[in-house]
Amino acid sequence: MNTPENETFRDSIGTINEDGNRAWVYPKKPSGWYYEKRKIVSYALLAFLFAAPFIKINGNQFLMFNVLERRFNIFGFPFWPQDFHLFVISMLVAVIFITLFTVGFGRIFCGWICPQTIFMEMVFRRIEYWIDGDRNKQRKLQRQKWDAEKIRKRIFKWFIFLVISFLIANIFLAYLIGSDKLLRYIIDGPFEHLGTLFPLIIFTGVFYFVFAWFREQVCIIACPYGRLQGVLLDNKSIIVAYDHKRGEAENGRKKFRKNEDREALGHGDCIDCLQCVNVCPTGIDIRNGTQLECVNCTACIDECDHIMESINLPKGLIRYASEDNIEKGKKFEFTPRLKGYSAVLFILTGVLCGMLLLRNDVEARVLRLPGQLYEHKGESIISNVFTYKLVNKTTEKIEDVNFKLRAYQGEIKLVSNTGKVEVPEQGLAEGTLFIEIDKSELKGDKNKLMIEVYSGEELIETTTVNFLGPRSYN
Repeated sequence: MNTPENETFRDSIGTINEDGNRAWVYPKKPSGWYYEKRKIVSYALLAFLFAAPFIKINGNQFLMFNVLERRFNIFGFPFWPQDFHLFVISMLVAVIFITLFTVGFGRIFCGWICPQTIFMEMVFRRIEYWIDGDRNKQRKLQRQKWDAEKIRKRIFKWFIFLVISFLIANIFLAYLIGSDKLLRYIIDGPFEHLGTLFPLIIFTGVFYFVFAWFREQVCIIACPYGRLQGVLLDNKSIIVAYDHKRGEAENGRKKFRKNEDREALGHGDCIDCLQCVNVCPTGIDIRNGTQLECVNCTACIDECDHIMESINLPKGLIRYASEDNIEKGKKFEFTPRLKGYSAVLFILTGVLCGMLLLRNDVEARVLRLPGQLYEHKGESIISNVFTYKLVNKTTEKIEDVNFKLRAYQGEIKLVSNTGKVEVPEQGLAEGTLFIEIDKSELKGDKNKLMIEVYSGEELIETTTVNFLGPRSYN
């Protein structure tokens, strides 16, 4: 374990060499119990990622984030600009959820769930291992002259990377504009929709740049979550940690020698084989302690366990543990911080669920026409003019829409050529209406009216308006 005066590794990130140039990382191909479990989780999440835009619930895309049209679908629930408060609360729930797990379990999100890690480690690197070989072969190929073998491998790998990047860009587009529109664009041909083709090419280039060149720098430099862990983690957080007390003992690490009594010599179980460093996808030495670059991918755990097994020493020299667990042998505790985050998460989730249950599929807004007060009709009728807007959040057309007054005797007249109002699926209808009430019904110069909106005989929404009348009407 490094002492405070010997922590030069913290002077720069792990992917920069002493000259200040990029130090390319060629990690050893991981294997082991955790890696197999990560593969199951990763491919399940990839299947979900590719399938989600094409899953429909009640005609709504399962997940869609159409920023341009300000339409969002989350788990089949459509969110319109009028539902922005629900979208904000949903995002807050997600942030608190990730924060809670970071405080408790470190960057488990980065190692197991983050799309960047999954694509990089479970797709692009595995293709690289297949074409270029493992760590040593990749390093040899990098130093090799541009002969026929290197050119063939590089072109083949870059072509596959480009195809996958193009596929990811299309899936990304399906989340943005909707899968139905994407499929229609594909059938029509790319040149029929140049306004979409150019952004698609740009996103393909971005994904190719990230996975073919920028790689682990996304986690180290670009992603703000790595910076947040320094604020969120404490000594009680469960992280991928090196047991320095066991690994170093009194006299530090020592190379393994057969039949040597390491305990009697005061040496720890770490044999300084550097396999935990060689397998790390961000190029760090986990034995230096918690570091910004560590994404908790568990590759070092599997590799160290394999080494410990081969020399008949107990596994777990690198494991999921807190600093308090290593230093003091303390088990995981549900700390006040975790309780606080859990309480906030519980409250926000409850608020979100309540709002979703109370949310209507149709939203009606009736507003006074700007600059208009009231109008006398005949001797006793007072008329006000309003505009209405009906938003249909469902995938079915709403027909035969009519308006009625609640608790007031009066008449609502629509300004419509057909006399009928229809609201298209996932669309809106706008228009103008007059409300006419006998002045004997009014209780002052401002009266709050409740307007009921019906589809045929079915009540679908209610809204309120202020109806103006004369100050003195007796």
